Amino acid sequence: MYKEYIIIELSAWQRKMLSSPTLLNSLAKKMQTKVNSWIPEKVHKAITATIKQMVRAVLFGAKYTTANPIKEDDIEIKEIRIMERIKFYRNTAAVEGGITGAGGILLGLADFPLLLALKIKLLFEIAALYGYDTDDYKERVYILHIFQLAFCSHEERKNVYLKMTDWDEKSRHLPDDIHQFDWRTFQQEYRDYIDLAKMAQLIPVIGAPVGVVVNYSLIKKLGITAMNSYRMRLLKIPEIEN
Repeated sequence: MYKEYIIIELSAWQRKMLSSPTLLNSLAKKMQTKVNSWIPEKVHKAITATIKQMVRAVLFGAKYTTANPIKEDDIEIKEIRIMERIKFYRNTAAVEGGITGAGGILLGLADFPLLLALKIKLLFEIAALYGYDTDDYKERVYILHIFQLAFCSHEERKNVYLKMTDWDEKSRHLPDDIHQFDWRTFQQEYRDYIDLAKMAQLIPVIGAPVGVVVNYSLIKKLGITAMNSYRMRLLKIPEIEN
């Protein structure tokens, strides 16, 4: 019964991943692209390098604090545990966002690496609870794709999603060096996605409530994206047509 329920939920999510952007989505993307074109190339390179190093540090650090893969066949039991972890990280991120949002610009800036670490750590735990070994470099690349899928533009979403379909086969052809990952697109899409909300978090008085709401919703979205991304691999239902 539970399996039938999540197959319906997964199918709806897959259709959403493949849907075309609305006019509003397209206009927003064009505006953000225009803004990005005003930023000097050396600034883009510096931001890319910084985010790359931050994510790599969290990626390779998180594996040492994540439990071994859980060998549990019942997907309902897996997902009960996973939803408990999402709830824990969601609430932790909300508290962290409230504290940093109340602390002004300096603490507000500190929220970025703290929230990033929470997100990556959550993804490692979800992977382990679904039974995947994050010591495997290819599983860490899949985690990066989940992260990217959760926080990219509507235009980029379909491209990322299609990279993740039939992952067990596609992962065989991955380069051995994580430096070949498209870090430029990764950082730019992530930054564009959260910029507006995070800028509001730096404003005095409203920073604290904004931090609570934004961090709560970001972790919730990441959790939903991760669950459906792993369901897609575990259930192996026929791929949704484009």
